Amino acid sequence: MRAVGSGSAPAQTCRDEEELMAAVLALHSSSEVLGVGVRWLDGPSALAGSTVVRAFPLGRELSNQLFSCIEQLLPAEQWPQLSRLAVATGPGGFTGTRLTVVLARTLAQQLQLPLDGVGSFLLVARRLGIGEPTWLVQELPRRGVVAGFYAPAGPDRAIIELEAPRLFAPDTPLPPGPQLSAAALLPNDVEQLLELSVQAAEQGLAAPWQPVLPSYPTSPVAGL
Repeated sequence: MRAVGSGSAPAQTCRDEEELMAAVLALHSSSEVLGVGVRWLDGPSALAGSTVVRAFPLGRELSNQLFSCIEQLLPAEQWPQLSRLAVATGPGGFTGTRLTVVLARTLAQQLQLPLDGVGSFLLVARRLGIGEPTWLVQELPRRGVVAGFYAPAGPDRAIIELEAPRLFAPDTPLPPGPQLSAAALLPNDVEQLLELSVQAAEQGLAAPWQPVLPSYPTSPVAGL
């Protein structure tokens, strides 16, 4: 937020309002792109209810630039304003997924915040708006495919995970059913992650950080 006018009082008022705000921070690094999102919750500021999402194509630079990318959306001095955290747990790249999950767990522990861990394939299924039970698949050269099974359920047709992603060897066919690519799309999938976390907050759902772990359908040391 930028204050208008030459005096210092309006700027101070804006800062005071922002100090009263609460926010949800979402992190997604299951692909070569880092996704960061912030949802400002209801409060006195003009930021209330607004969402900011960004995608950073970092590749191997994730470990060096993770903090600076987050601070572009939410400076570190504002992290104590967080009321909830969300992180994509994979499946995805071993190092990238691990970095954001570890950071989210650490922040949740230190700030005593709830942490929602959501599978990256479920975020894709929600974004695609699948209307029937569907396999989401990710091909792995020479190793087969990672696939999870998703479907709409309940009166509101909310998309749920029926089978968690697992590895199917090259000679193992998937069970019958439609198939779609599980490729992540950022920052769009971060918006899905934020939405799920905000819904959980509105429902008063507990979200301890301890069970939130990266999803590794394949071993990072397989074949060594």
